[in-house]
Amino acid sequence: MKIALNTGVDQYLMDGCMRCKYGGTPQCKVNDWRNELELLRQIVLESGLKEEIKWGAPVYTHHGKNIVAVAALKHSANISFFKGVLLLDSHKILTQQGNLQSDRIIKFTNTKEIERLRNVLISYLKEAISIEENGQKVAFKKNPEPIPDELLQAFEQDANLEAAFYRLTPGRQRGYIIHFSQPKQSQTRVGRIEKNRQQILNGVGLNDRYTTITKP
Repeated sequence: MKIALNTGVDQYLMDGCMRCKYGGTPQCKVNDWRNELELLRQIVLESGLKEEIKWGAPVYTHHGKNIVAVAALKHSANISFFKGVLLLDSHKILTQQGNLQSDRIIKFTNTKEIERLRNVLISYLKEAISIEENGQKVAFKKNPEPIPDELLQAFEQDANLEAAFYRLTPGRQRGYIIHFSQPKQSQTRVGRIEKNRQQILNGVGLNDRYTTITKP
């Protein structure tokens, strides 16, 4: 099977996602986990998934549906399954990231760990593809205030935004949901989301912006 490499992923492995000030510098966290990320990339590509760049990081898809992402955090290299909550996880290696309801992640700190679980990862990838092919859906728990469709759409387009949002305290989440839901026009709701996108990514609540700026 011929494996199609995405040059954007090559660039990611050199410079990172370029979403923060450390992109393309020695301080970028990708530099600490390049060998692990390259090995994870190889394993995922062997499953036949399509390699893409989304939100600045490698995402692997099946018929246009997101299956897994490979990326670096500060303390680990990771593979995350977009519908990981539906996996059987017979080896008990999946963990929840923040308050994300659907995604499940596996963290690695060296290539030996990855090699030891290579066959397990392959089986999990096959299961994740099967889940998507069968059209299985995640049953999300509803917030007290319904999340506006515009915010859900933003989550679909930016997994980092979704992860950051659910890492916020419930009170901060509620504050954003109410703020985004207030306008009657969808375009205005989208504008509010975009205006506050970076604050959410920075872990800042709607009313925290000024106190956060003054921190030393």
